[in-house]
Amino acid sequence: MAVRTVASLILLALSITLISACGQVRNQPPQIPGTNSSSGNSALNINTATIEELQKIPHIGEKLAAKIVNYREANGSFRKVEHLMLIPGISDKRFRTIKPFVRVE
Repeated sequence: MAVRTVASLILLALSITLISACGQVRNQPPQIPGTNSSSGNSALNINTATIEELQKIPHIGEKLAAKIVNYREANGSFRKVEHLMLIPGISDKRFRTIKPFVRVE
């Protein structure tokens, strides 16, 4: 019986450690794959980003990145990240996916 109690306590301690670790990871801001940002804000400024930089955002390929840059050049800087939804190919669902990775300044 004592072995079972010790084993239960060990499993409980491991569970608490894992839950704690998951909470820490979840609270960190998302980072754009392929970047190494230690500034704390890894979101990409869509008003200055190049096509190559925009392609590092999940679900943004070369064509969509080019559309973003072309739209910005034709219409001026984005005032809100939500204005990305004005670009054909960026649906509400896609926008919700990329929103944590973008910012405007």
